[in-house]
Amino acid sequence: MIVGVICLLSIAAGRRQTPHVRMYVLDGGHAVLKDSSLLNDTEEPSSGPVELADPCFLIRHGRQWLLWDTGLPDSLVGHPESSPMIRLEKARSMTDQLQQIGLKPRQVDYLAFSHLHYDHTGTANLFKSATWILQRVELQYALGLPAPFSVVQSSFGAYRHAKKLEITGDYDVFGDGTVRILLTPGHTPGHECLLVRLAHEGPVLLSGDLFHQRISFEEGWVPSINANRSETLASIARVRDLIKNVHARLVIQHDPQDFAALPKPPTFLE
Repeated sequence: MIVGVICLLSIAAGRRQTPHVRMYVLDGGHAVLKDSSLLNDTEEPSSGPVELADPCFLIRHGRQWLLWDTGLPDSLVGHPESSPMIRLEKARSMTDQLQQIGLKPRQVDYLAFSHLHYDHTGTANLFKSATWILQRVELQYALGLPAPFSVVQSSFGAYRHAKKLEITGDYDVFGDGTVRILLTPGHTPGHECLLVRLAHEGPVLLSGDLFHQRISFEEGWVPSINANRSETLASIARVRDLIKNVHARLVIQHDPQDFAALPKPPTFLE
């Protein structure tokens, strides 16, 4: 009887000690895609330029930190770049925004990516002290020669000397279900979404590039630049079911309105 009571008390204590989770939203840059038809493979005529946000998400789990995506490179601050396809710009550096939270790059414990396209790996090399959580199939894809579309291999080259955790499939980052990486292939072979369970806000699902706009989610659009159409559709179905089942708030990372609705440092979601 006494042993049973002790066990129950231990279980209850373990539940009470689940670390508090916060989510900060950083500005990783801004893009203007000059041809909207790239975001839909049904050959619908372009409706003109599309504005895209490029946020990063800093998750505090107790005393540990996870950075999800790293945005565009800091070299763009004050020096926007433009090509026939896209214009890229950035207002503030990653280090400046971390400093606003009281954090330095070396204090980030874990680094993970929705995928390894250039606009998500731009400041990755700042985080050499972190453990890099890499989807194995995504890393293999991104290291292909010639480099795949929108992959700049040097932008994440620090992974070679960093601590690495190569995963296959879904992954529970802290082992308590509060922060889960979900494999959602299609945009790239190892594309991922992130599910963060916050005590007050509830579950929040970060979309990566599974969706680029709110209409992409509503209509089930598959971008023409995606690696695999059928995998994209399967991932869309999975995420829609998940959102419904856990009542998650969907944050479409590239949607400017979704980004504008999120708090900015030093405030946060919890």
